[in-house]
Amino acid sequence: MVKYRVTVDRSSCIACGAAPAVCPEVFELGSDNGKSRVIEKYSIGTDSSISVGEVPEELYTCVKNAAEVCPVDAIKVEKVE
Repeated sequence: MVKYRVTVDRSSCIACGAAPAVCPEVFELGSDNGKSRVIEKYSIGTDSSISVGEVPEELYTCVKNAAEVCPVDAIKVEKVE
């Protein structure tokens, strides 16, 4: 089963809400600092500077689209082997 690692650089994030708007299945604005993060269901770890998660293959298009709309390129998506 293919998975994808999603990394949000919360230090670069400007809290515009683009990622949660495009892919609410995976992203939300955090209650801690208002910046995007991976939701609890898929989260591996989150702190004030980074949020890392792993999503199944069926959510790849969703997270890829979120990464593409991020105006500061704070979201990276990579295949986990």
